[in-house]
Amino acid sequence: MELCLLEKYREFLPVTSQTPIITIGEANTPLVRSHTLEHELACGELYFKLEGCNPTGSFKDRGMVVAVAKAVEEKNTAIICASTGNTSASAAAYGALCNLKVFVVVPKGNIAMGKLAQAMAYGAKILAIDDNFDKALEFVRIITQKHPIALVNSLNPYRIEGQKTASFEIVDVLGAAPDYLFIPVGNAGNITAYWRGFTHYKQAGRVEDTPMMMGFEAEGAAAIVKDTIIGNPQTVASAIRIGNPASWIGATTARDESGGTIDYVSDDEIINAYHLLARKEGIFGEPASAASLAGLIKLHNNGYDFSNKRLVCIITGSGLKDPDTAINNAVPPIELPADLNILEKEILKD
Repeated sequence: MELCLLEKYREFLPVTSQTPIITIGEANTPLVRSHTLEHELACGELYFKLEGCNPTGSFKDRGMVVAVAKAVEEKNTAIICASTGNTSASAAAYGALCNLKVFVVVPKGNIAMGKLAQAMAYGAKILAIDDNFDKALEFVRIITQKHPIALVNSLNPYRIEGQKTASFEIVDVLGAAPDYLFIPVGNAGNITAYWRGFTHYKQAGRVEDTPMMMGFEAEGAAAIVKDTIIGNPQTVASAIRIGNPASWIGATTARDESGGTIDYVSDDEIINAYHLLARKEGIFGEPASAASLAGLIKLHNNGYDFSNKRLVCIITGSGLKDPDTAINNAVPPIELPADLNILEKEILKD
């Protein structure tokens, strides 16, 4: 039987004898080699890390299992987060597992329904404010400073500790670190965590080299690239619609120490990559997750040579998180009468 995350990587995590070992099946997500895009983008090797295979459908579960386990260890009876969607689903699930009260603050009208449905199903108390994610995070930080409620956003250091385990898994599967790691950047906790994971594995002698970290924000929310807080971030990729990343310094540190880059991709580039993933690789990721592939395509088109390199793109969440984007950007069903001949003609027409 495969060990759960808290057991498998115990030596690299803040787990004590008092930490409850909890799990709902997080981690051990597939690392899948590209069938088509590897050749089209002239990569030596291209892999996709499918974090949408986590139990609530996103990478957030890696960090949440550690954050919630430590909240229980520290005798908290309630947790809270601000969220654009995935964090709320994950917090609500692990909170339910541990019989905690869960409070979720979301920007009204700016959360994908697939994610909101999850938080509702798990029984969280959802509070929608008439502002953006950054204001929601500001409010929950104030609340946790005043009341005995654990904050489980990526500002919580245990979140980063859990999320870094994805780096360990990549190395464990490949036998080495990739040359490049492409990753979406929103609140910037994930790029911070991956870099920490690679560096910790190197310090422990588990790997000789570390990858160049290639982070990509959405153009309408590119605070780090533009080096300014964006008061009203806009992008189709709701999970990275963040104008003041909480882990800004961690992201730039990852970029600078690895020799990588943080750039932005447009919504058109994100949606193009979103379709390519689904139609050429059979991978249905949420729009934000396609920013990693969109960044790779952008660099390829700008003349980067990856022909002898090993690349990993992080697919951060399932496409089922945001069904509206899939429906709104697809050819609608062809409606036909219940007539076999007409149906057959339509099928054979292609």
